Amino acid sequence: MDRRQVLAYRIAEHGLHRSARDVADLAVVRAGLQDSMRDTALLALAARLDGPVSLDGLVLAWTLRGAPHYHLRADLPSTIRALVPLDDADALARMLWQRKELAATGLAASEVVFTAAAALREVVKAPMTKGAVSTAVTKRLPPSFARWCRGCHATHIHEQLMRIAAPLGGLRLVAGASPATLAPLEGRGRLRTKPDPAAATAVLERYLRLNGPASPGDAAEFAGTARAVVDRTWPANLTEVQVEGKVRYLPEDRLSALENPPEPEPVRLLPPLDPFIQARDKALLIPDPLRRKEVWKMLGNPGVLLADGDIAGTWRTKGSGAKLTITVTAFDPLRPAAREEAEAEAARMAAVRGFEKHAVTWVG
Repeated sequence: MDRRQVLAYRIAEHGLHRSARDVADLAVVRAGLQDSMRDTALLALAARLDGPVSLDGLVLAWTLRGAPHYHLRADLPSTIRALVPLDDADALARMLWQRKELAATGLAASEVVFTAAAALREVVKAPMTKGAVSTAVTKRLPPSFARWCRGCHATHIHEQLMRIAAPLGGLRLVAGASPATLAPLEGRGRLRTKPDPAAATAVLERYLRLNGPASPGDAAEFAGTARAVVDRTWPANLTEVQVEGKVRYLPEDRLSALENPPEPEPVRLLPPLDPFIQARDKALLIPDPLRRKEVWKMLGNPGVLLADGDIAGTWRTKGSGAKLTITVTAFDPLRPAAREEAEAEAARMAAVRGFEKHAVTWVG
């Protein structure tokens, strides 16, 4: 398979042909919709659904990689089960700690995670701001669980530890709240400490369906754990596919879809952190290293322009009063029809974000 065929498959799997009728029909929502930047999740839905879009009915929580994701309410319990560390190696990988940091606690990595989850559960009985939760939990935990935070100018619980422990303690994020606010999940039950390998496997399989054919390393990075952990929970019923000369994997039942994907016609403005650009094989998505640097930055990623079955440029916005200005930078000259469709997508974006007026500025 060449990359163009793989991208055509992914465009279809991601629902970018706008064939789904409901949020629950979108595979990207079943896998979790990241919302780390303003309106990211809402704009990802707008790129996939006709008509009005809304996040109503979805639950926001720190889940995959400790990042905030929207999930269907019915899917969240299984997602949380998948986040319970399978062992200490899994816990350490998810914590993003150095071994010397772990050694300072005198505990195994799994014990650190579960201790933090229990403390968070005890503290958060009603909605509380993240800062208030952090302050209260830090007082309950050993000093070795805390780190100096340059941004806060204070010592508090390690940020990533707090994020991965929160869902295990039965906590969600309050959607739309500023500052970030945590609250108990409805019917959260007991503290989750029992690993569920089947749930962990399901996360990997969803990644391979959306972003396959892919490697175990890609899937491990997406799940937020170590490659060795993924090897133990690797899905069955996969088929090997050669992509640009490299062995990759795809669920067997998706092979026919990969071999015969629909024409990748959609022109879309995808937001930063859209599921389509969450695939870990960035060199396949954008072969040119200079263009990759324009899309994936340390801070402040732009959105991307999808046209003619490829990532064809980037975009940024600036709001002023009731007007939203969208600046689109094309990597190469676009067909006039694709440019017109991109401008229609910009109008849709502005409306979804609640702006009465908009303007499109082109660069390149």
